[in-house]
This record gives sequence, C-alpha cells and structure tokens, in this order.
Amino acid sequence: MRFFALFTLLFYLAFLGGCATQVPKDVLALSPTSLEDKQLQSRKFNTTDEIALLAAAIGVLQDMGYTIEETEKNIGLITCSKNADATDAGQVTAAIVVALLGGGAMPIDKEQKIRVSLVTMPSKNETDTYIARITFQRLIWNTNNQVTTAETIKDPEIYQGFFEKLSKSVFLEAHKI
Repeated sequence: MRFFALFTLLFYLAFLGGCATQVPKDVLALSPTSLEDKQLQSRKFNTTDEIALLAAAIGVLQDMGYTIEETEKNIGLITCSKNADATDAGQVTAAIVVALLGGGAMPIDKEQKIRVSLVTMPSKNETDTYIARITFQRLIWNTNNQVTTAETIKDPEIYQGFFEKLSKSVFLEAHKI
C-alpha cells in the first residue's frame, strides 16, 4: 500500500511538473527577516515533559479565546483559530465619504479569522529543554466576502504576551499549583 501511495505521488508530481512554468530561482530563499521572525516566534522551556508543555499551551490558547482544531502530541503540534471583528474606523469613514460623493457602496473589511500553529521540539543544543514556536496568521474578509488580507502577524506584543502566559502556565503545571 505504501508503494502504491508513493507511486501515485510521483506520478502526480511528474504530471504537474510538465504543466509548470519556470520556478523563480529565489522561491526557496529565506526572507531577510526570517531569523528575526524565528526569534520572535520561539522560546525555550526547561522541561522534559513535552505533553505538559502542550497541555499548558492549550490552556493558554483557550484562555485567549481560541478554539482548538487539532492536536498531535506525537509531533508536538497544536492548531487553533478564532473569529474577530475587522472593522476599521478609517475604512468606514472613507466608505461614507465615497457614498456621499456619489461613488456608490465601497466594500470595507468586516471579519477576520486568526489562525495559530504551535510546534514543540526538543532542543538540539540543550538537554532537558524544549523549543516552542508559534505563528499567528490572519485572513480578513470584506463586506463583499472577498479576502482582502492574508498575512502572518508580526506584532511582538502578541508573541511576548503569549509566551509570558505560557511560561507562567508551565511553571504552575510543573509545580502542580
């Protein structure tokens, strides 16, 4: 069965390869800020209990209003999301001005979905240490139900706030408080 799946995958890759246009040379190049992003999104935790680290992260994310969608303890993965209002006062004001000037209805941002992925892994350099890396992304839809923004959130306060809460939770879990 595994051979068949591998064969099928290779067949489709070969088929799609024939349809593909030239791939840009820098498609796999890291962005100039990738090291900064990794540092912002990652923290070390002195623990040997990855399951406790994941449980603490789930608790923190739920406290932040996220709905857990998937957990995979064997690979240290948590995914979750939450919906939020995306209305921007500046856009509303601009839409009103455009409408008053006879320009018709202008779509404005309406709602957003914030998606979170957290991965834990043992540190390669330190024993009894796990690395937790989290990313926050968002999709924003306008009043015409069109996606207007799809981006990774890079606000340091969001990451610092999450890791502060996670550190406290890990401490409480470790000390059974």
